Amino acid sequence: MSILIADSGATKCEWCIINNGKKQKVKTIGISPYFLKPDEIVLLINTQVVKKIGNPIIDKVYFYGTGLSNPINAGIIKKSLKATFSKAKIEVNTDMLAAARALLQNQKGIACILGTGSNSCYYNGKKMVTNRPGLGYVLGDEGSGAYLGKKVVQHYLYKIFDDELIMAFEKRFETNTNDILENVYKKPLANRYLANFAIFLAENRGHYMIENIIEDGLYDFYFQHLFKYKEAWHYPISFVGSVAFGFKDVLQNLCNQSQLKFGKVLKQPMEGLIQFHLSI
Repeated sequence: MSILIADSGATKCEWCIINNGKKQKVKTIGISPYFLKPDEIVLLINTQVVKKIGNPIIDKVYFYGTGLSNPINAGIIKKSLKATFSKAKIEVNTDMLAAARALLQNQKGIACILGTGSNSCYYNGKKMVTNRPGLGYVLGDEGSGAYLGKKVVQHYLYKIFDDELIMAFEKRFETNTNDILENVYKKPLANRYLANFAIFLAENRGHYMIENIIEDGLYDFYFQHLFKYKEAWHYPISFVGSVAFGFKDVLQNLCNQSQLKFGKVLKQPMEGLIQFHLSI
C-alpha cells in the first residue's frame, strides 16, 4: 500500500509518500487553483513530485490545501491529481481539516490554525462540525502573523515604540514609511508582507511593549473565536502553525486564565497527518 499526503499553502507544499512503511518527503511550490492553471498543476506534479519519488504506484492520495472549501477549486485539484495518479483513490480537503486531523486524530476538540492567517473549528473526532474562519487579514485573522505584524507596523509608524524598539526595528528591516505603505496598499500579497514583521516580536521577547502586542493579539483570537464555541469549555484547544509554535507559552497562559484546557501545539501538520492516515 502506497499513500501520498500533501499539505499545501499558497506558497509552498509538503508531500510525503509512505511506501511499505518507508517515508519520503518532497517540497514544491504551493498548489492553488487561485495561482496555477490546471495544466500547470499537472506539469508541476509530474516534474517536481513524481520524478523525485521514482514514479511508484500510488494507491491513495490525500491532498489538503487552502481555498478548497470552494467545490470548484477542490474539483480542479482532484482532476489534476487524477490525471497523474489515475488508479489512486483521491481525497481533497481543506487545510482546516488537515489541522484537525493532525492535532486531534480521532478525538474531539477545538483545532486552530495560527500562521500567516488564522482559522479554527470544532472537530468531533470524525469531521469538522463548526468552523469560524478568519475572514482574511483585512477584516479579521485575529492572532495570525499578518494580524500581529500589522500591530508591529502600527507601533512603528505611530511612534508608539520607545527609542530602543524603533532603532531595533529600523536595523532589522531597513525600511521606511513610504516603502511600507507601498507594499501594503499597492503590491500584491500584503498579508504575507505584514506577517513578515511578526518575527520582530519573537526576536524581542521580554520587552513589555512586545509582550503586550503578543498577548493582546492572541487574546483577540480567543475572544472573537474560541470563546464562541460552547465546546471550548469541554474539550482541549490545540494549535498548529508558526505563530502558535513561536508563542505557545502565551497561548497556554491564556487558556489557563480563561479556564480552558490547553491541548498540543504543532509547527506543521504533516507528522500528525501521517499518524492519522496510517491509523485508518
